[in-house]
Amino acid sequence: MSVPSLQRLRQVPRHLLVCEKGHARDARSRHAAHVRDHAYNCRVSFLIPECGMLPEVLKSTIADVGEYYLVRNLSVHELVAHEFIDAFVKKGSCYALTYNTKIDQDNTAALLPTGKLILSVDKDTYEELGLQGRPSQYSGKKAMRYIVTIDLTDSTFHPDSKKHNRVLWALKEKKPLEFDFLLAWYNTGAEGSTLMSYFSKKQIQALKPKITFSTLRDLQCPVLQSNELQGKPEESCSTEELFEWLGAVWNQVSLDNKSSSFLSTYCCPQPNMMVEKAFLCTITGFIIPEKIIQLLEQLCCYFGEPKLAYWLTLTVHGFADSPVSWRESEHGFHKGGENLYNFVIFRNLDYWLQMAVGTYDDCPP
Repeated sequence: MSVPSLQRLRQVPRHLLVCEKGHARDARSRHAAHVRDHAYNCRVSFLIPECGMLPEVLKSTIADVGEYYLVRNLSVHELVAHEFIDAFVKKGSCYALTYNTKIDQDNTAALLPTGKLILSVDKDTYEELGLQGRPSQYSGKKAMRYIVTIDLTDSTFHPDSKKHNRVLWALKEKKPLEFDFLLAWYNTGAEGSTLMSYFSKKQIQALKPKITFSTLRDLQCPVLQSNELQGKPEESCSTEELFEWLGAVWNQVSLDNKSSSFLSTYCCPQPNMMVEKAFLCTITGFIIPEKIIQLLEQLCCYFGEPKLAYWLTLTVHGFADSPVSWRESEHGFHKGGENLYNFVIFRNLDYWLQMAVGTYDDCPP
């Protein structure tokens, strides 16, 4: 192999794919926790082989994914105001993410449902703010980006505390930060203000996720066995082969491997079976974990009655420019910003969970 070829191989971005299996009705199962820990989701897709029409309960769950909000020119200091904290952060799960910012170029911010406010800022902004933080783990030997974490639910972060006054002064007077934000709030029936009314004096817009349905005809599907993550020669395909196949399906890549094709020579892994039709649904927007958990539960209930399908999949993509992926793990873009996960739910309610990240990410939990 030539030296240039070796150099190109070294430049290939690192990717991680972590897989685990469990049972959806096992009390020790962590599937809901993994969904809950991945806060910022821009696309949710599910694929059901041997399905031509969705049950009504699944249609209702999809329709109830819920709206979210786009607030223009919102100052970050308004998220640390105690009126906001008391109304939303302490009374449910509040999500906020800067809109149309690039994690490797711009200052960005995110509010996690745990009440942690994450700021990812360049060196100049960090020095002007004067708040305690740490160098980004992806900024190299000479730190050019810093991460500041502020716990809005900390017992010492009350209106009269030095800590609160220091943070408010830094964000309001010393170095004001203003962004367009995506916002969503989930609460379990608690009465009180709404995001729309709270920010009524701002430029706020209510948005609904975009939902598309399609039926795939004559689809080659891998043969899978729930107890064989690695697959078995001539019996079943592995979890990695399934993950690659799904990527081809989502991107509408031909699975025929025809010699006349100049775009792709990919073909469905062996063994496989031809499915007459498969139902595909894609939801795009600002989709919170609570709604994904509801959808996942209904997909498990799909197998409550006899079905032709042996398995179905639920794939969730995170925002490429979010400052975190799972929990508070720092996320960077590098060459793609990938952070996603996929469930394979089997007829017996065994599941595979595949979690994938790109170069600038820690290993998923």
